[in-house]
Amino acid sequence: MPSWNPHSWQRCPALQQPTYADPSELEAVLARLRRLPPLVVPQEVDRLRGLLAEAAAGRRFLLQGGDCAEQFQDCTPEAIEGKLRVLLQMSVALTHGGRKPVVRVGRIAGQFAKPRSKPTELVRGRELPSYRGDLINGLGADEASRRADPGRMLEAYFHASATLNHLRALTASGFADLHHPERWELPGGSGQVPEYRRTLDQVRESLDFLEALGGVQRDVLERIDFFTSHEALLLPFE
Repeated sequence: MPSWNPHSWQRCPALQQPTYADPSELEAVLARLRRLPPLVVPQEVDRLRGLLAEAAAGRRFLLQGGDCAEQFQDCTPEAIEGKLRVLLQMSVALTHGGRKPVVRVGRIAGQFAKPRSKPTELVRGRELPSYRGDLINGLGADEASRRADPGRMLEAYFHASATLNHLRALTASGFADLHHPERWELPGGSGQVPEYRRTLDQVRESLDFLEALGGVQRDVLERIDFFTSHEALLLPFE
């Protein structure tokens, strides 16, 4: 697409876009966003593209999971770690059962918008603008909360940045260490499933065997690739 540029989408019809009451307020927010550091770097994008190509060729399994729509209030260590644990549990089971490496992609750190089939909805008998996700408006049952607020884009940026920072710290500090998959247990969850426990034991035994043969370095197994994704729904923000 030789004619593509970051603004070329404006020449095309765009659905699911909110109407902002003050265009100057919107432009001020976008100008601020343009000056902020990127949330990801090109090397991370290139790495994921390479892994997705391998998945498309059948050499890897793609696992993507997460919320339909994130909320700002869920940007907490407990919530982030819980979502990461679930995806790690799924990936170790898929890797063990499918005998293929897994590309882990979380629907997290940016999934703050959601498509709606209608511009309005009934809330407690009142017709209000539809809630389109924390990136665009609020969930409150009043006109003020449902107003499309461009300032929420800045909030979304900083919540996404905080989430990414915590995910990177977790995956780099041994949280995802394959030697200790039992750390990924959820309270009252898979610890009670015998099949999952057997899988963990077999994973540990396999790793011990490979390390004893010198076929894998321990520090390689203490880190994983974990990527994030979201629907690129609000085009001015993207």
